[in-house]
Amino acid sequence: MSSEDLEKYEAEIQLALVKEYRDVMPMFSYVVETERRFYLANKVEQEEDPESGFVTYNLTDAWVWDMYRQSRFLTSVQISSSRGISIEELPASEV
Repeated sequence: MSSEDLEKYEAEIQLALVKEYRDVMPMFSYVVETERRFYLANKVEQEEDPESGFVTYNLTDAWVWDMYRQSRFLTSVQISSSRGISIEELPASEV
């Protein structure tokens, strides 16, 4: 596989991921962005550990932006970080 073929393949996967994101976004309440990943989730809980300086985030009913994963829908995700994580609540969808 040439480098051009690989670039084309990755561009196609990225485009499919953008389309999937647009389709699934209305199903979720929160957007969670870390240094390494981007998630959509319906529940986000935060636990702080003052001794270590780490904050753990527990996401329930989540979708992860990762073009190399077979399944992007996850039942639960646990993220620990000593750096900031961006959490945004999405506006309620109109039915």
